[in-house]
This record gives sequence, structure tokens and C-alpha cells, in this order.
Amino acid sequence: MADILTEKGVKSIALTYTNNDYGKGLAEAIATAFQAKGGVITINAAHEDGKADYSAEVAALASAGGDLLVVAGYLDQGGKGIIQAALDTGAFTQFGLPGGMVGDSLPVAIGPALDGSYGQVAGSDSAGAAILTEMGKTAAEPFDATSPYSMESYDAAALIMLAMQAAKSTDPKVYKDKILEIANGPADGSGVKILPGEIGKALELIAEGKAIDYDGASGVTLIGPGESAGRYRQFEVKGGVYETVQFR
Repeated sequence: MADILTEKGVKSIALTYTNNDYGKGLAEAIATAFQAKGGVITINAAHEDGKADYSAEVAALASAGGDLLVVAGYLDQGGKGIIQAALDTGAFTQFGLPGGMVGDSLPVAIGPALDGSYGQVAGSDSAGAAILTEMGKTAAEPFDATSPYSMESYDAAALIMLAMQAAKSTDPKVYKDKILEIANGPADGSGVKILPGEIGKALELIAEGKAIDYDGASGVTLIGPGESAGRYRQFEVKGGVYETVQFR
């Protein structure tokens, strides 16, 4: 988000986040990165989900000002309420939309006024992403693999399953130690690449004592416990649709 804001010439932002660990962590990361690039955070304020009225929160954000308002919340909760209140009062007309603010329901709820807002969400244009997208279209119960976090969810479930096989245990305290090994493969690159639709093959290889490198739909690479490195999709809302600008 900091990269995108800077590239668009944004000098200052007001920032609001949903008052939980996700929101706090995301807002802190955005603020730290944007300030490191010379940007100014005029305000960094929490909002609670589930409220009927966000006029007080928006008044504080408007008073602080900024080139635009970044909303680190949820598209069907307080994030949506903040945006609607900001538009109703004329406090802000453009919004930065990270991760949790991405989904088809937000443009439907807000309408044309959301056009021109932009942001990013985890996403990949890898070979595995194309495979899972096609799998979703042809499944007995079709699903949209391009929707936010679908690929990451698929990969997370696969990694857990494969780690259980490698550890010969369903105890998280035991199989957690196999996650990095399964995700990244051997350092010499000898692990068999595993893509979507190949979980059965991967389970067999592990049972045979062979090394795998789970690439999955999102091009999985883990850089430490709980930390992943990967690509994300930069988008802009146009005509009520999150239109992809590029993958980064």
C-alpha cells in the first residue's frame, strides 16, 4: 500500500483500522512503511465494527485531513460504514483499500462513488493460480478461485494436510515443524514441485520418503514461522469492479 500511495503522488493519509489484532497490525505496517517513504499520517484511529453510526469517527478523520483515507477494516463491517459516512459528509471522496476491504459486495453497497479508489490484496498470476482458477470453473460445485484469499486458503489447507503426512501426526505441536520443509523443499531444489490438483500425488511422494516443494496456487514461499513471501494484486475500482492494474 505504501508503494502504491507513493507512486500515485499521495503525500498524506488519514488512517483508520478495525479494532482487533488484524486491524492494528495492518495499520501499523501501513503507517510505518508510508512514513519510511516520507509520507505523513495525519491520524491513525481505530473504529469498532457493528455500529450503526460512524459520524463521530469520520468527523475526527476529516478534522485531521489527508490526501485520502486508508481504511484497514472489513468490507461488510465498520470499513463499509466509515466509507459511507465519509462520502455522505463529503469528508473524503477517495479511499485506500487493503486486503479486508476487497470483495464484490463493497462496490454494490457503496455504488459509483467508490470508483477511483484503489489498493491491493494477496494474489498471484502464477501457473498454479491459473490451474486452480480452471479447477474452480469445472468443479462439481463451481467456485471463484480468483476471489480474495481463495488461493491462499487452498494452499494453507494443503500445507497442513501434507505436513501431517510428513510428521505422521495430526497434532499441531508436532506437524508445525514440517510446514517450512513442505512449503520450500530442499535447499538444493531437488523437491518435486506440487501444484493445485496434485495433493494426492504429494501425499504418496511423502509416504515414499521423497522430498516435495509445495508451490500451490499462490507460489508459496515461507520465510519464517507464520511469514510468507509472495505476490499481490494491485487494483482500482472501475465501474463497480475491482479491476487488476498489475501483479507485484
